[in-house]
This record gives sequence, structure tokens and C-alpha cells, in this order.
Amino acid sequence: MEKIPMTRGGHTALETELKHLKTVERPAIITAIAEAREHGDLSENAEYHSAKEKQSFIEGRIKELEGAISLAEVIDPAKLSGTIKFGAKVTLVDEDTDEEKTYQIVGEYEANIEAGLLNIKSPIARALIGKDEGDSVEVRTPGGVRSYEVLKIVYA
Repeated sequence: MEKIPMTRGGHTALETELKHLKTVERPAIITAIAEAREHGDLSENAEYHSAKEKQSFIEGRIKELEGAISLAEVIDPAKLSGTIKFGAKVTLVDEDTDEEKTYQIVGEYEANIEAGLLNIKSPIARALIGKDEGDSVEVRTPGGVRSYEVLKIVYA
């Protein structure tokens, strides 16, 4: 299996979510299923079916998280330097709008574009890998081709 790169913070967040699902959510849904069973006929019991559906989701998420954690390769960006690679915090300026944006390139399980955490498999991240400060980069996005200039690279 292929290793999944992630930062220490991303790895910790996955472990925290897994612990919460196992110690809080799983016991709560088991209780909810037991209570719904007490209401009688299961074929027409909406609470029971809803609880079973939620249980299925929780168990699926637990398996997904356990798999990701077992394949995790935790990378410390503070030990890196040079051109853009995993873990870099990159400040870009859109060459058309002069809008500045800062992203950190992270693994797919910790990516959150609203928080500035860019999935390493995204078109922007793939275009940035290997670039240096001052380089221009063209990115094909669903909205068309965008041009960015790399202003700053920080590893922290």
C-alpha cells in the first residue's frame, strides 16, 4: 500500500476524531438502537432505521480513519527547505486580480481549502511542486487557466 503523507497536526486530528468516534459516538448509537428496538415493530420504526444508518456511517468512518492512520507517513515541514514541496506554506499572488493567498500543501485527509490547507493532489498544489520564489505558474482549474506568482515559501 502507498503511504499517505500528512503533517503532525493532521495525524493528531485524525487520531482525535477516531478516539471520539470509538468512545463517544459508537456507544451512543448502540444505546439509541437499543432504545429504538424497545419501541416494537422494527419494520416501521423510523428511529431504529435512522440509528442503524448512523451506525453504518460511524463504522465506515472508523475503518477509513484506521486505514489512513496505519498508512500515514508523518512529515515535519520544519525540517524541510528549498523549492515547494509537501508541507510548504506558499504565498501566491493571482497575476490577473493581484489577490494574495497563502496555502499550506498538506495530505488529502487534512485538506481544507477554507482554512488554507491545500490537498497535495489538487491542480494548484501539483503545479506548485518544485517551484521557487519569484516563479510564475499556470494552473488549469475547472474555472479556466489561472496564473500565479510565488511570493514566499515558508517551512514551519
